[in-house]
Amino acid sequence: MKSDSLVIIPTYNEKENIERIIRKVFSLKQAFNILIVEDNSPDGTASIVKKLMEEFSGRLFILERKGKLGLGTAYIAGFKWGLEHEYEYLFEMDADFSHNPEDLMRLYEAVSKPENDAAIGSRYITGVNVVNWPMGRVLMSYYASAYVRMVTGLKIMDTTAGFMCWSKRLLENIDFNRIKFVGYAFQIEMKYTAVKLGFNIVEVPIIFTDRTEGTSKMNKSIFREAIFGVIDLRLRSLLGKIKPVKSI
Repeated sequence: MKSDSLVIIPTYNEKENIERIIRKVFSLKQAFNILIVEDNSPDGTASIVKKLMEEFSGRLFILERKGKLGLGTAYIAGFKWGLEHEYEYLFEMDADFSHNPEDLMRLYEAVSKPENDAAIGSRYITGVNVVNWPMGRVLMSYYASAYVRMVTGLKIMDTTAGFMCWSKRLLENIDFNRIKFVGYAFQIEMKYTAVKLGFNIVEVPIIFTDRTEGTSKMNKSIFREAIFGVIDLRLRSLLGKIKPVKSI
């Protein structure tokens, strides 16, 4: 089915969720295509996707990689694939239903407005909208975003959000070779780079619900990368190293 929108879903050991999330996205009134970026899951996630590709021919695609290469590189691989296939809107979304697929349309509507170049599914733009997280993790996430704003000067409330819609016009101007981070700091780096290049990012309020199936991929090294990465981002900006891949 012809669609101008591609939902990119990175996966590693998501057999409990992958079929349900794919079917849910395809049940929406808006026509979205899906690209699964699969990091050689030993649990058979890829096999489930390939079987579903027979049912959803022309709408469901898979990009298989050799192993766990990081969230950032997964999304960059997905962005490059989506741009090569001329999608106008490219989405980031988790496989575990922490991001409600129903909100894809709201992100789409936000970015389809000419004044906006990207949209964030924001947990913090209207307070704290997180379900099933322990209080310690809620506070860590919320104050991590506050820390990012303090260091970088970003006005974005949810700087670490991973539920996004990017316009083709924005992504075509990101030099992916300059994106350094592979964990959750990738989310900060992409937003910071976009803003520094003059693009407008809008926040759309969502309710984030922690996964009920499968295992979280968060770990201490990912958190450390985010904490120290923002200092590196600020320094790179001061040194004039954040540049578009082509003139805007």
